[in-house]
Amino acid sequence: MLAIFLAPIYILLNIYVLRWGYLWIGNCHHLFQSRIFRIILTVIYTLIALTPLTGFLIQKPAFLHRILKITSNYFLGIFMYILMVLFSIDIVRLILKYAVHASWIQSRIVFAAVGACCICIVIIISFSGIYHAKHIKVTPYKITVDKSAPDMDSLKIVLLADTHFGYNAGAVHAQEIVDKINEQQPDLVCIAGDIFDNEYDAVREPEKISEILRTIRSKYGVYACWGNHDLNEPILAGFTFKHKKEDSKQLKDPRMKRFLQNSNIQLLEDEAVLIDNSFYVVGRKDASLIEKIEEKRKTPAQLTQKLDKDKTIIVIDHQPKELQDIADAGVDLDLCGHTHDGQTFPGNFTVKFLWENPCGYLQKGSMHNIVTSGSGVWGPAMRVGTDSEICTINLTFSNS
Repeated sequence: MLAIFLAPIYILLNIYVLRWGYLWIGNCHHLFQSRIFRIILTVIYTLIALTPLTGFLIQKPAFLHRILKITSNYFLGIFMYILMVLFSIDIVRLILKYAVHASWIQSRIVFAAVGACCICIVIIISFSGIYHAKHIKVTPYKITVDKSAPDMDSLKIVLLADTHFGYNAGAVHAQEIVDKINEQQPDLVCIAGDIFDNEYDAVREPEKISEILRTIRSKYGVYACWGNHDLNEPILAGFTFKHKKEDSKQLKDPRMKRFLQNSNIQLLEDEAVLIDNSFYVVGRKDASLIEKIEEKRKTPAQLTQKLDKDKTIIVIDHQPKELQDIADAGVDLDLCGHTHDGQTFPGNFTVKFLWENPCGYLQKGSMHNIVTSGSGVWGPAMRVGTDSEICTINLTFSNS
């Protein structure tokens, strides 16, 4: 398991952070140089740093498991930026010391001031990231399809994805999502997967969240497809584990499907529905999910083979894959999520090398592809350099 091999690196990085913490605090006041204080600091920090592991191992009591999981999600994000700031300052320090030979960097006052600045930077980044994760913006798009629809000039769609209901998102976040959706007065709502966060039991008050989601107002209803996290699968610090073949079906939790039914959300698994005799909504099985549960999914051509190509075809597919195949299959609008737009810096830059359309709008021939950064988060409970969002798509038919 990769997590086990990376564990020594994680330990060394935490020792690196603790070392600089000792040096800075001790430099600020001699009282902090005592052995007792260092022991207390080490114990507290170690308990927090171990929450990714303890949250994975300790399942009961449930309230303790939840506290550990939530703490680990916040810690991993903050820890990442502590390392980035410390590495940056350390590189500058080494350059000044050995290349420039600046004697003033040895000053106690300079050391204390730089340490205080580092702490302020981490705090600002972390709180800003947490704020951006919790507050949802609305991103608008306008597209035109070269098809007609009887008695219909346009269609207003809201695209939603990656809610990741669980430890990072609950009823309060669901209410904000629904309020934002209803403000748009949509004709159609599409949810492009990752509704859950790998663990149904992580969802606090699922009945209340279902009740909130039922208040979505949409003329033609709410449709969804599964994402790669919509299954019960143990995760340790972002790493999953291989499953025995006979256990693959147990990853599917029937409670997740019932949750959607109770929320008035129609799940489409390689299925198409014709709405108002005007347009199709097609939901695809997720490419990663089917590998784990040992199922197959239809190709884009198979999905649209029996559909009337003179009508507009809208596809909901969690991951923005096979874009050319989807375009060739006659699809007009492909709606995706999954990427989170990288979620946190520098991921918002590196994600651009992994996907043809990591976030936003792309056109291939007559097919329009829109990828949302998602309305929730996975792992670190923050967004830095990205936003939580829903997308509004004003689709105009050529007959208008």
